[in-house]
Amino acid sequence: MLQRFIVAAATAIGIVAVAGSAAAQTLDKIKKDGVLVVGTKADYKPFGFRDPSGGIIGFEPDLAREVADRLHVKLQLEPVVSSNRMQFLQQGKIDLMIATMNDTPERRKIVGIVEPDYYASGVNVFAVKKAALKSWAQLKGQKVCAIQGAWYNKPISEQYGAEIVAFKGTAEAETALQQGNCVGFVYDDTYFVDHLNDPKWAAYEMPLESIDVVPWGLAVKLEEVNGPWGQFISNIEKDWHKSGKLIALEAKWKIPPSSFLKKMHDQAK
Repeated sequence: MLQRFIVAAATAIGIVAVAGSAAAQTLDKIKKDGVLVVGTKADYKPFGFRDPSGGIIGFEPDLAREVADRLHVKLQLEPVVSSNRMQFLQQGKIDLMIATMNDTPERRKIVGIVEPDYYASGVNVFAVKKAALKSWAQLKGQKVCAIQGAWYNKPISEQYGAEIVAFKGTAEAETALQQGNCVGFVYDDTYFVDHLNDPKWAAYEMPLESIDVVPWGLAVKLEEVNGPWGQFISNIEKDWHKSGKLIALEAKWKIPPSSFLKKMHDQAK
């Protein structure tokens, strides 16, 4: 019995040692190779998109570059999409993921989401200015474009009395909005940021306060979140909030000021 206990204890210690070693490996590898590989979006302007030369730029690539600069290493940006970003991290294809990912309990079981969260998004309405919307209550009895199957369609209909007109995709919803079939288009507020800076959409606005706001998290491998690499990223994020770096990047990329960043900045100070 004693021998079995000793063997089990030794095995457990070995597992912990291996996990601890793995947690330290990414930071050591980055410093040794001189390269940081970060997964970002390349199709979600202005958070991550391609410039005319094909390079990836935006709010989140700027954050990735900041991390690389602090490590004094080169930055390699790896384009990811929602369907593969966590897998890329698990498979070691990227060292860090900064890709518009909502921080949810389910995702925390798969990847290591580092605290504090760095941004947040919610649901909003991109509406024709002539509607002069000042509150969600004004949607009562009005047709509002939406995407089929969106979880917020039902509560917006029930709570605010909006008449939801659902479409398969954003292109169809936007066409209906431009044709005057809807007073506005309800969707993720960050999707409309680029529209607000596009002359084609000059007759439209996003005047309401976003609802159902969910924060975004940077992620490392699950086993690294409490190790040296996760702690390094956590300290950087804390500094971003304290220094106002994230608020400055919002202004740089013409993103409307978010109440989430203001609250986090005030708390950090």
